[in-house]
Amino acid sequence: MADHGEAVCRQVDDGVTRVFELLGKRWTGLIVATLMPAPVHFADLRRAIPGISERMLSDRLVELAAAGLLLREVDPGPPLRVSYRLTEAGLAMEPALKELGRWAETYLADGGQCPERFRK
Repeated sequence: MADHGEAVCRQVDDGVTRVFELLGKRWTGLIVATLMPAPVHFADLRRAIPGISERMLSDRLVELAAAGLLLREVDPGPPLRVSYRLTEAGLAMEPALKELGRWAETYLADGGQCPERFRK
């Protein structure tokens, strides 16, 4: 039998774990990316992310606010409108998200699959 000592068994980095626990949920990354340029009203967020339900959008926004990545602001009415904007912590993700986008253009551009030339 193979020896599975400490050197062989590695732990996933705690920071990476925390990032993916939050941003690895469906829709969360798209919400953050949509909010990156400027504050967005709830209805505009929903239109910007095809397929997301109002309930799911609301749930994800609550999670992001609880994590300190966005702020919910009530715009004076009438009509009463709610907008969301990223906090300093949320905006600080921009370089990482842009880099992930560049990575995807290179390595996932072929219909979401890594092209054969990179599978070596």
